[in-house]
Amino acid sequence: MFDNLSDKLDKAFHILKGHGKITEVNVAETLKEVRRALLDADVNFKIAKDFTTKVKEKAIGQNVLTTLQPGQLLVKLVKDELTELMGGDVAGINLSGNPTVILMSGLQGSGKTTFSGKLANYLKTKKNKKPLLVACDIYRPAAIKQLHVVGEAIGVDVYSEPDNTNPVIIAQNAISFAKHQGLNVVIIDTAGRLAVDEAMMTEISNVHKAIQPQETLFVVDSMTGQDAVNTAKAFNDILNFDGVILTKLDGDTRGGAAISIKTVVNKPIKFVGTGEKMDAIDVFYPERMAERILGMGDVVSLVEKAQEHYDEEEARKIQKKIAKNEFGFDDFLSQIQQVKKMGNMKDLVGMIPGASKAMKDVQIEDDAFKHIEAIIHSMTPKERSKPAIIDVKRKARIAKGSGTKVEQVNQLMKQFEQMSKMMKMMQGPGGKNMMKMMGNMKGMPGMPGMR
Repeated sequence: MFDNLSDKLDKAFHILKGHGKITEVNVAETLKEVRRALLDADVNFKIAKDFTTKVKEKAIGQNVLTTLQPGQLLVKLVKDELTELMGGDVAGINLSGNPTVILMSGLQGSGKTTFSGKLANYLKTKKNKKPLLVACDIYRPAAIKQLHVVGEAIGVDVYSEPDNTNPVIIAQNAISFAKHQGLNVVIIDTAGRLAVDEAMMTEISNVHKAIQPQETLFVVDSMTGQDAVNTAKAFNDILNFDGVILTKLDGDTRGGAAISIKTVVNKPIKFVGTGEKMDAIDVFYPERMAERILGMGDVVSLVEKAQEHYDEEEARKIQKKIAKNEFGFDDFLSQIQQVKKMGNMKDLVGMIPGASKAMKDVQIEDDAFKHIEAIIHSMTPKERSKPAIIDVKRKARIAKGSGTKVEQVNQLMKQFEQMSKMMKMMQGPGGKNMMKMMGNMKGMPGMPGMR
């Protein structure tokens, strides 16, 4: 996500390296490269020009603090301006009304149906709501079935009328159904088209007028760049929607839609889709996104993800095992499963300050732990609980069973031993040595750094 833009911005800031102060000349040269980077990311030309003009006005005449270099100051100014460009403050979702009615709009292929499911899952698990998904796409083949599959996967009811060809009536009936069933959020998935057309806009406008939703959300594929922004404007002119959903931010997106859509339609980005799983949904924080674009990472989001998947009871059990020196590979595997729930490794690495830049040439596998899991699953229960019994002969059998090499098994064994020692030290006064030990760990099988 935004890798190309981040790289170009980093090169732009290098122009100021070695300069003792900010001048009109060196700022102009740097911001010329910044504007070029934004245009390459498919940001609208006028928005890119206005952006760099504002940054230049703020930069000229700024006294650089003794603790800062000119390049660092300009990075801060660009970060602040990027944050404003993408909306400034985080935008919440309006959950008033009983039931709350949310109308989903967007073109076909934008990920609208899938995101309707993600939103339902988010409201169910994070906001303790009882959502209902409504199938109002009466045109796309298998659209109704797709929503039912999504609903079943997340344990949410789906309302549909396969023989009804009037989406207004379907939506109204669904709201009545929700009231009778005690469901307090109705998410209506409407039909999309391959392009904006009059029939489509008339239909969704009629649905909108009939149900008066508390939230009207426009779902846009962030990989379509400036086209996404133009489509958003067309929808907003008809619906005056409340917010934008950006999907497929985990893909090879240039970022133009995320950066410029707020300026064009003057509506906030409320959520982003970051993967295919039903829990791959994040609230959009403009400042955090600006920091990630500039390679500063996003530690706050990383910590929040870790807290979401933190199992206190499991942690207590692990703590007791460590204290008794009984921490085994089954426990290690359980820790891996918790990390995997946090999201894909590439996205997590991008949240660590400086990590994206340091590892830009490293290929991070979608399932970075698969080799570790294969090795552990090839061990017997006794070997997993008592790793000390794993000798040369056992290692050869484990390597063969997991499709790996003995060297990889040895490497995992060594890493496991180091990790066990580190966790043991964290239990007592030696905790201060934790970072030193982590710095000595070179990587695990299947992870970046494996040879």
